[in-house]
Amino acid sequence: MTGETGGLRKFVAPEFVCGAGAHRLAGQYAKNIGGRRVMLVTDPGVRAAGHASSVARVLEEAGVDFVLFDRVSQNPRVEEVADGARRFGEEGCNALVAVGGGSPMDCAKGIGIVAATGRPIEEFEGVDRIDRPGPPLLCIPTTAGSSADVSQFAILAAPDRRIKFAVISKIIVPDVSLLDPELLHTLSPALTANTGLDALTHAVEAYVSTGAGPVTDLFALSAIRRLTTYLPLAVRHPASPAYREETMLASLEAGLAFSNASLGAVHALAHSLGGLLDIPHGVCNAILLEHVVGCNFSWAPERYRAVAEAFGLNVVRAPREVVRAALIDRIATFRHGLGIDQTLSGCGMDAGDIPALTRSALLDPCMVTNPRVPDETMVRRCYERAL
Repeated sequence: MTGETGGLRKFVAPEFVCGAGAHRLAGQYAKNIGGRRVMLVTDPGVRAAGHASSVARVLEEAGVDFVLFDRVSQNPRVEEVADGARRFGEEGCNALVAVGGGSPMDCAKGIGIVAATGRPIEEFEGVDRIDRPGPPLLCIPTTAGSSADVSQFAILAAPDRRIKFAVISKIIVPDVSLLDPELLHTLSPALTANTGLDALTHAVEAYVSTGAGPVTDLFALSAIRRLTTYLPLAVRHPASPAYREETMLASLEAGLAFSNASLGAVHALAHSLGGLLDIPHGVCNAILLEHVVGCNFSWAPERYRAVAEAFGLNVVRAPREVVRAALIDRIATFRHGLGIDQTLSGCGMDAGDIPALTRSALLDPCMVTNPRVPDETMVRRCYERAL
């Protein structure tokens, strides 16, 4: 039963600081976590936006020595992790500062694992396979969606196998996250929508996860309410600090929820897509969510009823099939209203990809906590409906 009461529940989270100007504490916190010479992990887009240089200045002013590593793709690759770990050792670094969205933060997590163990990151695919803690990690997110700054997940791409895989362990929960809405002002409306829908998917999947509990439920439902209210406003009014802060808080809530409750079939299917076709993760989730909800609904109807209510739907006494139809329509309408109206075929997928995508998705660890035990028919149907 999804979200069953009782039993033992663990909850892990980093220290985090929220609010305008939080990134200016990077030097202080780098010192707090023992950073003598840190690797500043970012990507070309974040550098172009000026955020990496802003953090670099803060580190310099605090007297923290650093090395820049910005060779990170939108779906960070195993070879980038290996390059970063090699540079980390060669430069004598002892801590990591990640600035950016999920890509630099996940790459930094991988760099830390490889630097600590001397083993390829592929060896840690799956759950709780890390046997040695990595160097301290400070995260400064520049998007409101991935929640990698508070989670025990790292998602990495292996292009030679055309897959993305998950590394999941509380050992890779960052030590500190500095959540500064000032760093969101350079996000385009499209990227605001993509990353915000990623956060929304985190919240929905965490709430219906078989690993959900009372604490994760609080965060998940609050994130859904906050995102359905403020994400459209942030897309329409990107210069509004208030709306940006609300989306960042929602991403934090969703991250705390899914890091502890885990996820489900949407993310499993999205990881498979991202590995095969290099499609942006938030777009994959946005397109797939309504179709997975349709396939899962009967296995957690009252959980999805609560999700529908958090979306603002009045379904308290409605029959289950009415709730199902209304929620699917609401999710579809919401993403279309944010400008994400493409199908998977419009992203480059065709029907011939479905068998390989299905095999990969069924092996993803996010499937373990999906409310419906997945099978090939279910996964194939979701891909077909989204095509």
